[in-house]
Amino acid sequence: MPMTIRTFMLVVFCCALTSCSSNDGNSAVKKPASKSRYQMEHDRYPDDAPDVSLVRNAQPKFEPYSRQGNRDYTVLGKHYKVLDTGKGFKERGHASWYGSKFHGHLTSNGERYDMYTMSAAHKNLPLPSYVKVTNLDNNKQIIVRVNDRGPFHEGRVIDLSYAGAYHLGMLAKGTARVEIETIYVPSPEQRVISDLKDNDNHFIQVVASQDKLRINMLAKQLETKYSVSSRVSSSNGLHRLQLGPIKQIHLTNKLLDKLQSEGYPQSFIVP
Repeated sequence: MPMTIRTFMLVVFCCALTSCSSNDGNSAVKKPASKSRYQMEHDRYPDDAPDVSLVRNAQPKFEPYSRQGNRDYTVLGKHYKVLDTGKGFKERGHASWYGSKFHGHLTSNGERYDMYTMSAAHKNLPLPSYVKVTNLDNNKQIIVRVNDRGPFHEGRVIDLSYAGAYHLGMLAKGTARVEIETIYVPSPEQRVISDLKDNDNHFIQVVASQDKLRINMLAKQLETKYSVSSRVSSSNGLHRLQLGPIKQIHLTNKLLDKLQSEGYPQSFIVP
């Protein structure tokens, strides 16, 4: 009997130690699989992030919409309708960002979330979509590829990756007032059809900056390099360099492809 009591007390003591060590306040402590598929209970900054200042904007290109993540759905009792196309979509609201908790887990269209790339989540846009995001407080702009669903908070219109939030200057605050606008890239078939019907003038926006002198100098350089006219559109302290007018859409697309491959991946055709 004395041996049985000592054994019993040892078991109790070990259990107490285990309980203490698992309650150290670390949000990375794994939870039972039945509660959540994520290892972390709360989202947080990455521990050893690479230098995301070197990460470039997403480069818009035609991609067919994915088989996953493009059906209407319900979250927290609210129904969300997925748009048939992202063409012409524009929205204002607040942006947030998501990090370590979701890093490496599947996005809504079946890819792996990588917080060190220029990606994002949106409630309604078809996946994938390319979106230009403007921080209305500091005029910084980025281009991200939307491949996930969210954010499901009132007033928030887009969830950015860690890299995206860094380049938009909103990591510390966590949220920012933004305007988002899709960059729609038609399929090769749609381009051919558009060429047959097109008789409009087109402009390509190459870059935007608060430095008007830099924009004017770059405009002259690009005019000479690509043998095309330019214009500078200015508002709210931001100067946008646009090349054009270009009469036919297939010529516009040809110049766009050249610009994106020669150092201006953020270029897009002005809607």
